[in-house]
Amino acid sequence: MAQTALYQEVAERLRQRIFAHELLPGARIDEQALALDYGISRTPLREALKVLASEGLVTLRPRRGCFVTEVSEQDLDDIFPLMAMLEGRCALEATTRAQPEDLARLDALHGQLEQFAESNEIARFFEANQAFHYQIQEMSGNRRLRQVIQDLRKVLKLTRLFSLSIDGRLQQSLVEHAAILAAIKAGDAAGAQAAMHDHILAGRQALARSHVAQELAT
Repeated sequence: MAQTALYQEVAERLRQRIFAHELLPGARIDEQALALDYGISRTPLREALKVLASEGLVTLRPRRGCFVTEVSEQDLDDIFPLMAMLEGRCALEATTRAQPEDLARLDALHGQLEQFAESNEIARFFEANQAFHYQIQEMSGNRRLRQVIQDLRKVLKLTRLFSLSIDGRLQQSLVEHAAILAAIKAGDAAGAQAAMHDHILAGRQALARSHVAQELAT
């Protein structure tokens, strides 16, 4: 049991370092250095890397080692339409099952989005955005759907933050969240589904613009 808990703890520590871009996409994981740094043997570290590989966060290459996953443009083109469909369905189900206390929590999270957009705190807006979406997933009551979405979102966290750096995207994202919230509060399930679907695809378009901007700057 202790060994199981250890590799899960190591997986979480590595996961957070990847999300924080301390371990950059494409970087090779130095297993020996990490084992020494964490004061553990290679066994729990390798088990942790297998967990992250199953989530798509690292890639295990035979005879070459383990690398932080690089998300390609094709990956994004594949993932975002799927996310739009899944999260749209989540918003529909959340609307049909929403309780007053659920709506109050969603309202509070949107208030945080407004606050962080006003102060241009991109990292904090990103985290509040994640919480807003997770609340809708919880409201849907669909455990299977929620799990699939969370697995995909882990991969998107490798790149998603940069889309909010594009001029105007933060405010546009806030407008899109307000439309989702309004539809859910109005009991408009189809409207909530459509608003969420469009919001996810708008995120993909913003990410494409951020990549173009980065290429022009280099």
